[in-house]
Amino acid sequence: MDKNSVLRKAEAYLESKSRGESTGHDYWHAIRVRNMAMRIAAKERGADKFIVQLAALLHDVYDYKINGKSDHELGPRKVNAWLLRQGVGRRSADSVSQIIREISFKGAGVKTVPTMLEGKIVQDADRLDALGAIGIGRTFATGARLGRELYDPGVKPARHNTFAQYMKRRSHTINHFYEKIFLLKGLMNTKTAKEIAKGRHEYTKEFVDRFLAEWDGEI
Repeated sequence: MDKNSVLRKAEAYLESKSRGESTGHDYWHAIRVRNMAMRIAAKERGADKFIVQLAALLHDVYDYKINGKSDHELGPRKVNAWLLRQGVGRRSADSVSQIIREISFKGAGVKTVPTMLEGKIVQDADRLDALGAIGIGRTFATGARLGRELYDPGVKPARHNTFAQYMKRRSHTINHFYEKIFLLKGLMNTKTAKEIAKGRHEYTKEFVDRFLAEWDGEI
């Protein structure tokens, strides 16, 4: 198996499935996640960088936020089959599928720590892309796609103790920062990601504080 060839095919496959996608879970999101995951992997001993790259590139191609389907095994299943068709070994294909299955945020009360080091790295990279300037833009893009209001002062943030609660909840976009985005800094797995998350978290917090101050006419 030519790993570089497989990675090039994975990029092309990703592009065919997600170019132009409007929620921020698009081609460029996956490319950023791949690049950040490789930055983290360079400092974490023992990670299989081929698995890291494949999982980062393909983690969202069939994600429920994009395809609107409730079948959360669709992504792992489809990606696994595609990888096998490219000549990737069963063990590697299964590892990538497992990472895709495990990395998503499922609610504040749901533990989602990936089994493998490679999964922890990709999860960190994915979550870092939800923080900072790009993360803010992606949050509002996703909110608009899902038909969420910007903000409703009468609807307070909720804690979701199950994935079903998290999926069912349809709140406004500002609540999403409190229900997910602000929690991510404390959920990073690797030392490298924890350091990067600090600055991105603070920037995101400053933005939401400014938003609320403007909303109330204070500034």
